[in-house]
Amino acid sequence: MTLASGFVARMREVIAALAEGDVASYGEIAALAGRPEAPRAVGMVLAGSEGLPWWRVVTARGRLVPGQEAEQARRLRREGVPVQRGRVVGFHRPASLGAPR
Repeated sequence: MTLASGFVARMREVIAALAEGDVASYGEIAALAGRPEAPRAVGMVLAGSEGLPWWRVVTARGRLVPGQEAEQARRLRREGVPVQRGRVVGFHRPASLGAPR
């Protein structure tokens, strides 16, 4: 396994571990996968992967995915996550990634 494929596998593990109702930023996912300088790589992995809870990943400021805002907001709201004007309200690091709520 190369470093790149190991990083991708770790990103997938971190994203898959996000619990229902939790939201993480691209940067948090990248950092937890061992490459804090690579948040854009998280977006690329999500774009090319099925089965991962992509709707639980947002920008560092809680913004939703451009072009997918309506679907992402619908899924997040269904999980009890408040969304207003294309942004997660009260965005914080999720408990499923080791932070207290």
